[in-house]
Amino acid sequence: MKKISLLLTLAFLTFRVQAQNYWKITGTTEISFDLENQTETYTDNLEMSGRKASGIITYSIDTVRRVKISREIIFPQLHPYITETDEWWRVFRAYERGIYEDDFSPVLLIDSLKFAPGKLKAARIDGFLEFEFETSKSGLSLTRKFYPAAVDPVFFETWNLKNETDKPLTIQAGKLFRRRDNFSPDGTIIRTVVKNDFDAPEKFTLAPGDEFSFNLEFSAMTDDMFMGKKSVDYAAQRSDFLQKVSENLILETPNETLNTFFNFAKIRASESIFDSKLGLIHSPGGGRYYVGIWANDQAEYVSPFFPYLGYDLGNESAINCYRAFAKEINPEYKPMRYAFELEGIPPPFYLDRGDAAMIAYGAAQFVLTYGKEETTREFYPLIEWCLEYCRRQLNAAGVVKSESDEMEGRIETGDANLSTSALYYGALNLAADLTATLKMPQQQTETYRKQAEELAANIEKYFGATIEGLPTYKYYAEHDKLRHWICLPLVVGIDSRKDATVEALFDRLWTENGVHVEKNSDNPAISEIFWDRGTLYALRGTFLAGATEKSLEKLIEYSEKRLLGDRVPYAVEAYPEGNMAHLSAESGLYCRIFTEGMFGIVPTGLRSFELTPRLPAEWAEMNLRNIQAFGNSFDIEVTRHDGELFLKIKDSKNGKFIFNNSFKKGGTVKIELP
Repeated sequence: MKKISLLLTLAFLTFRVQAQNYWKITGTTEISFDLENQTETYTDNLEMSGRKASGIITYSIDTVRRVKISREIIFPQLHPYITETDEWWRVFRAYERGIYEDDFSPVLLIDSLKFAPGKLKAARIDGFLEFEFETSKSGLSLTRKFYPAAVDPVFFETWNLKNETDKPLTIQAGKLFRRRDNFSPDGTIIRTVVKNDFDAPEKFTLAPGDEFSFNLEFSAMTDDMFMGKKSVDYAAQRSDFLQKVSENLILETPNETLNTFFNFAKIRASESIFDSKLGLIHSPGGGRYYVGIWANDQAEYVSPFFPYLGYDLGNESAINCYRAFAKEINPEYKPMRYAFELEGIPPPFYLDRGDAAMIAYGAAQFVLTYGKEETTREFYPLIEWCLEYCRRQLNAAGVVKSESDEMEGRIETGDANLSTSALYYGALNLAADLTATLKMPQQQTETYRKQAEELAANIEKYFGATIEGLPTYKYYAEHDKLRHWICLPLVVGIDSRKDATVEALFDRLWTENGVHVEKNSDNPAISEIFWDRGTLYALRGTFLAGATEKSLEKLIEYSEKRLLGDRVPYAVEAYPEGNMAHLSAESGLYCRIFTEGMFGIVPTGLRSFELTPRLPAEWAEMNLRNIQAFGNSFDIEVTRHDGELFLKIKDSKNGKFIFNNSFKKGGTVKIELP
């Protein structure tokens, strides 16, 4: 068994100079590889996760349609002992894992000849990963389908065989059983690869036109664990999950790419939820980050998304996330840990990345959109503590000090950065609405409003600057380059430098992979760095600020590349670090481009929000259906008739109108739900 790191497995992911679509949309929730227009070997990988197993399937398709497949299977809850030569970070990311090349596949004999699949006929991604092969010389066709179990520590590869001839075929299927034992604090870890003989006898006959399926099971457990139930239809469980996330928060626009990518983003954001000692929690994935939570990825990025989707496991993971951070608050207002890696087992880091601002901003959004007073009151002390922590970190200029930002020192951020102050500003405004909706003393609401007003003025004085010829923002006091996070004032409703900031993001920092972190740096390597989260936040902010047409152009360009280009079908984390891994919280940020950007939803209470729809000039309508936020299920329909804009909000279940009227372009509508 080869011990190859994920980074090496991904090393052959390459950029093409010319933008090209390698995939095409073939269904409302499906893309297929474009074999007809393939001119070079294509290599990519896809991550799929269940609650106790995650698989990263790397595949290559050459120009004569031969396929090579490598499976990296990760078992997040099983933590083997690290070795003497392992790097320090392995303490925080010790997961049982294995890489299985195609030699870990069953041998099939047909009339004493070894079966070899025909050329690739189709490759599809629809929440499953599926490769369909043409009929072989022996008359047998094969389809291989990959997916994780929903709950158990097992990853499946289903082989479906079909007799395409007019005569019976007798097939001899060799046994496949591999076992590897490892040691962990919880006992011996037993990792196996099995061709399930319960499903596939050693010898069987297929009549003409008949099909037969069996599973390869990649599993791991400790010697005292029980796993696997023969009566469970694991593929059906995966299909049930996909159905759940597809039936709520449905995006309808005239652009098929946006609708489809939105659907895929819901899958990736929702599937990366794991059982852990902290409860059911969302984790980024990507081969590196499991059974852990972070102040940015979970508290700020993805947890506020789940109430819109109404995904029960997502909401539960969000609650567990905020509960974990709530236990960290202290009367001395010392920095709290910014992550609970490996189920919170390793010792914490206390680098102040502006995490209190991240948590306050995310938690306030979550409780407002979740719409439950009990949950709101539970997490109000966490929000209040985080805001007070930020207030105590104000420097002489009235902006928030922090040792770093979420990039954790990869790039210089000074001792007070724009990100932390912008998020603090956004959290203050949300907290003001929160105290009002909880009927707390009006003085507290007014205090938060006043603090936000003063902070906005200080942000302008301290960060407002002409950078590279544009009157936008410097990222920290000594900085003189454009940085991707200058988008954050737009995200939280500060748009006094909107035009220059939009130009900086879309004309100066934009590349074929979206907004880069920084260009024109004294360090050339920095100019190559991009993190999709910067692009996703930028698009959300520019839509919210009203730069609709330019934002739509860039949104379509980005979405086509990520859904149909050379790295599909999800938003990615970073390059070169992580080699564009499919970290899952980024997919939540993609969906929030629409909920909070294009549709302009800003929560104001447990049953109320403001809405500033940005209908592009070339569209006649756009809809969000079955939104599950604010304790309701409702649709938003935005249409244009004879140049006039109309907004309809109605109950998704009974069709009754909550709002039905025209509105002015750029106008904000206040909505009160029952």
